[in-house]
Amino acid sequence: MSGTAASVAGSRRGEAKFKKHVKHVPFLACLTEDELAELEALVIERKLSKGEVLLWEEDTSRYFYIVYSGKVKAVKVSSEGNEHILAIHGKGDFFGEVGILDGKTAPATVIAMEPAHVGIITTDHFEKYLLLNQKVLRELLLVFCSRLRESWLKLKVVNFNDAESRVRAVLGLIAQQGGVAHEGGRILLPKLTHRDIAGYASLSRETVTRQLRKLLLANEIEILEDRQIVLNPAFHKNR
Repeated sequence: MSGTAASVAGSRRGEAKFKKHVKHVPFLACLTEDELAELEALVIERKLSKGEVLLWEEDTSRYFYIVYSGKVKAVKVSSEGNEHILAIHGKGDFFGEVGILDGKTAPATVIAMEPAHVGIITTDHFEKYLLLNQKVLRELLLVFCSRLRESWLKLKVVNFNDAESRVRAVLGLIAQQGGVAHEGGRILLPKLTHRDIAGYASLSRETVTRQLRKLLLANEIEILEDRQIVLNPAFHKNR
């Protein structure tokens, strides 16, 4: 049994968080109360410590995940040992539906970036309770369209040759995916460290730090006391 399979087998089933986060998942939000009640009894909960692996590459076609709290990252490690972040999933995010549908694994390992709480649905239950539902299938198509657009944006990031453009593209991508208004600007969510941004942009942490300092001096970004990054209006004007 793989690491994830063993962990899931040892996790407890729970309903406390499931309904609260269904609204963030379009193809679950469309279910009736009776359909949700039937499904939520099968949801498995998993709590992770910072740095703990939620999902190994070989398990990416076996489970669907909803992040109840905390933050996890999908990473690919190169032969040289460098970590490239493919995605970061925060509270309310969901992933794993593509692997369930095509039965193929994804070239990534998912690791907790901070203490996290996750709800898990197995492939068997996903297929039985969701894929036979026409409402769910329609919403899934819309989700895949959104995923495709995100992939285009991420491809745009790595196609930039200079570090400044890559860092700007990463910050812009995260801003599009979520955030909250702040004095005319936008606070990025989830909160990213310099290392996180470096992983997204395929740059060194030191290079990212230099680029963020330039943006800070130009008043294009602001860094709050809790290290949260705010994109000011000037940032969007110069993109």
